[in-house]
Amino acid sequence: MRLVIARCSVDYTGRLNTHLPPATRLIMVKADGTVAFHRDIQHQPLNWMSPPCTLTVIEPGEDDVDVVEKWRVTHAKSGDELTIRIYEVLHDSSHELGTDPGLVKDGVEADLQRLLAEQVGVIGENLTLVRREFPTAIGPVDLLLRNPEGGTVAVEVKRRGDIDGVEQLTRYLELLGRDPHLAPVTGVFAAQEIKPQAKVLATDRGIRCVTLDYDEMKGIESGAPRLF
Repeated sequence: MRLVIARCSVDYTGRLNTHLPPATRLIMVKADGTVAFHRDIQHQPLNWMSPPCTLTVIEPGEDDVDVVEKWRVTHAKSGDELTIRIYEVLHDSSHELGTDPGLVKDGVEADLQRLLAEQVGVIGENLTLVRREFPTAIGPVDLLLRNPEGGTVAVEVKRRGDIDGVEQLTRYLELLGRDPHLAPVTGVFAAQEIKPQAKVLATDRGIRCVTLDYDEMKGIESGAPRLF
């Protein structure tokens, strides 16, 4: 990746024409050909050109007063162009970043399911875990718990609970309820955030909703507001 901090102007010609007047900006030239222009606030670039494109250094024209370097970035498919006029270079460096492993998400459904399996008391007192990913003919139920008063509890775990998740749990409950070794089967819809429409549908179908505090389950002080 090449990083250039320079006082520059940028003109884009293509589906529409845009102009960035002269100002000091960060120009990022990535290994895949992406060229992006950033200012000192906000994460989104002011303008950019995505690959496939080529960057060419061209000679400044007679009208390019005080321009020390001029670039042209051309998109290989659309023909769109960026013309960059550089008036002063404050920094210019190149760095080999290597292969990036990508974003590893914390708090995905698998993490929530694992934590909930270890802390079934979040769902209700005296419940015990039968199995994670309990198999059925239409897919695995995230958690199946045993109720000491009789029957079992099927738990569907989501990061964000919506109507589709309630429908999914409903199908599991109908199937599991036919098994005399499991019946009666009740349902719990557990998520970090449950949409209002999903709560209404779940309540109508006799499914209990539980909102999960991921940080608290991990043993981190929760950011949720409290009275005490």
